[in-house]
Amino acid sequence: MFDPVIAPSGTLLGLLQRGRGDGTLHALTAPRAEALAALDHCVLRDPRHDWQLENRSLYYARLHLDLNGELDAMEAHLFGAQDVLDTDESRTGLALAVLGHLASYGRRDALELLRRYAAQGSNWAWALDELALRDDDAGLRALAAPVLARFATDPEGEAELAAAVRDAFEPRPWRLWAEDPRPSIATRVRAAQETGCFDRWQRQLRPTGPRPGWSVRAVFEWAQQGMERGAALYVPAARCLVAVAGPEDRPEILRAARDGIDGARCTALRYLADGNDPGALDLIEAAVADGTPAVVEAAVDAFERMRSVAAVDRARRWAQRPDALGAAAGRVLACRGAARDSDLVLGALREAVRGEGPDAPTLWTLVDGAGRLGIACAAPVLRHVYRETASSHLRGRAARALAATDPSFATGFAVECLWDCEETTRELAARHAETGDARVVERLRRLAADPAEEAEVQTAVRSRFGPDATLG
Repeated sequence: MFDPVIAPSGTLLGLLQRGRGDGTLHALTAPRAEALAALDHCVLRDPRHDWQLENRSLYYARLHLDLNGELDAMEAHLFGAQDVLDTDESRTGLALAVLGHLASYGRRDALELLRRYAAQGSNWAWALDELALRDDDAGLRALAAPVLARFATDPEGEAELAAAVRDAFEPRPWRLWAEDPRPSIATRVRAAQETGCFDRWQRQLRPTGPRPGWSVRAVFEWAQQGMERGAALYVPAARCLVAVAGPEDRPEILRAARDGIDGARCTALRYLADGNDPGALDLIEAAVADGTPAVVEAAVDAFERMRSVAAVDRARRWAQRPDALGAAAGRVLACRGAARDSDLVLGALREAVRGEGPDAPTLWTLVDGAGRLGIACAAPVLRHVYRETASSHLRGRAARALAATDPSFATGFAVECLWDCEETTRELAARHAETGDARVVERLRRLAADPAEEAEVQTAVRSRFGPDATLG
């Protein structure tokens, strides 16, 4: 997956890439050709840093409908030579998802394009999943032969077919094909379904990892073996210690947390922190001071999970540290601190934005903390994060924090949030946006009538249409 280049937030392209509500509002007033060019750029060059977490498809599909856009650019993208050379599903997934939403809105050309891609394209499984939700039985049955033709009839091909059936997100097409009147179709699909079930059963009979009766030392060795393979097993290893370790094993675990090899040290630190051991905090501090990067990361993560009063008190002492433990202390206070910790949380928030920018991972927790603690003077920083972050999820968190800290939110950002790409942000806006703005009333009514809108958003919209609502 390529690393997306995000345009400045003040441009139409930058707004659309971020999935901001203002992107739609600006596109609808811009020259149509310019708006469509920016929209196609986003759909064909997925701008999300985490395409499996962030939403854009419904947002882009709605704008595509509003602009009455054509599908030529998406068709060229899907059926170009690159589809054979680059089969990563992230290259075509967003375009296919947009086509799926367009099909659900009644765009027949989008449905036909999905059918053709499912029959011919490299990311056919994604297209088939989109069709499984939207196509009729006849349309899906027509795809049985071209899809099965992708798999050879030798043992290797049948194994690949069984894996495809087993891993499908939407089973509807395969169930239809298992009942197909053509024996050549139904027989292969039923055999693949049975093989997939047998594979799952076999995996359950071959568990790996610790067994009953293992010693503390054996658990440490297993964690180290995983680390040497590049697999961080210290978290499940720490859970294993809960089952196998007794009071007599504490000295050995403390030694491992103090100076053990990386796998054992990470495991011991996690185990002691999860159990709120009285020595855990000092051992975490020591690990940050002299541990390898893997140990430092495990120690910081273990500290952030601690819920004790002692951990919060220690976070107040560590919050000024200019290292990973200091940053973690700020996040601990953001999650579990009290009103008296507001200055420390605000300081951590400002420092993170200054030092790492508006997309810093640490901001997710700090932004939530600013809202939880109601830090009114954090509003300027939160507005900056809202405008500049490329993460639609972080922007939604900033919106929630602004709703709790910024009196102007209801007449400002809440209005544009009604067009946001994330349903949780639209839900927040539906509950807060000031209805004195005529655009708000119209948008709420449109969301209430849109069959593609999430149920939570429509519930929030209906709450504004109650007996005391002022929607006119």
